[in-house]
Amino acid sequence: MSIVKQMSTLLPSSPFKLALVQIGQIGLDKKANLVHTREMILEAAHQGAQVVVLPECFNSPYGTKYFPQYAETLKGGESVEMMSQVAKEAQIYLIGGSIPEREESTGKIYNTLTAYDPSGNMIAKHHKVHLFDIDVPGKITFKESDTLTPGNSLTQVSTKYGQIGVGICYDMRFPEMATIAARKGCVAMVYPGAFNMTTGPLHWELLQRARAVDNQMYVAACAPARDLSADYHSWGHSTVVDPKGVVIATTDEKECIVYADIDPELVKETRSHIPLYNQRRFDLYDDISKPLKVRQDGNVTRK
Repeated sequence: MSIVKQMSTLLPSSPFKLALVQIGQIGLDKKANLVHTREMILEAAHQGAQVVVLPECFNSPYGTKYFPQYAETLKGGESVEMMSQVAKEAQIYLIGGSIPEREESTGKIYNTLTAYDPSGNMIAKHHKVHLFDIDVPGKITFKESDTLTPGNSLTQVSTKYGQIGVGICYDMRFPEMATIAARKGCVAMVYPGAFNMTTGPLHWELLQRARAVDNQMYVAACAPARDLSADYHSWGHSTVVDPKGVVIATTDEKECIVYADIDPELVKETRSHIPLYNQRRFDLYDDISKPLKVRQDGNVTRK
C-alpha cells in the first residue's frame, strides 16, 4: 500500500462574517428588483457582513422564457453597475448571485455570477457549468439548455480573507467542483441557487453537508425567497455548513438575511483531527485537481 502524502492545501485565510441575502419580491420590474437588492445588501453590510452573497437570478424571474428577456451584457449592464457601486459604497466583497448575461460578441446567453471587491472592481466571473435539465414525471420538467449556454471553466474568488470557490445551483450536484476548490486552497464553496419544491426538500441541505464533509471546508448556498405567485417556486432555506458538516446558520422560505462567522482555524482543526489530505490513495485513483491551474482572473482551467 502506498499512501501519497498531501498536506492540507488551505491558502492563507482569516476570519470573516458572511451574509446570504435571501431576496423576496423578485418580480417583472428589473429596476425595482435592483433597488430592493441594493437595500438588502446595504442592510447586510450595516450588520457587519464582510462578504455578501446574492441568490441565483436575483434581478429577474427564474425561467427559460425570462432569460432572453432580462439578459444584459456585463459591460454597462444595469445589474453589474448596481453591484459594483454598492460593493464600493458598503466596502464589502460581493458575490453577486447570478444574472442572465448576453455575451456581446456572440449573442449567447449565460447564467452568470460576478464578484466584486470593496473598491467596486469585478474580480471574478463564473458561467454556470452544469445546466439544469431535469424531468421528474408528475412533478417538474425544466431545461435550461433551451436558452442557456454552459460555461467552460471553474472559478475562485480571491479576497483578503482567502480564496472562495463558487458554483451556481445545479453545479452543487457535481462534487468535483468543490473538491478541486478545496485542493486549490479555498476556505469555502459558495453556491447561489434556486432549488425547487421537489428537489429542495430532498437534497438542498444534504448536498451542502456532503460537499462540506467531503472536503472539510465551509459550504454556503443562497436562494431567493419563495413566491407562490411566480412561475417557479424556490425552496429558499439559505444555509451555511461548517467543515464538520454542521449547519451553523439557516432559515425558512421567507425573505431574510442569514449570517455566519467563517473561521479558517476550524478548517485546519477539522483536517488535523480527520487527516483525509494525508490519506488519499493517488496510487489507486487520480487527483482530479492536478491537471488544473488557477488563472489570475480566478478561472480554473486545464494546464
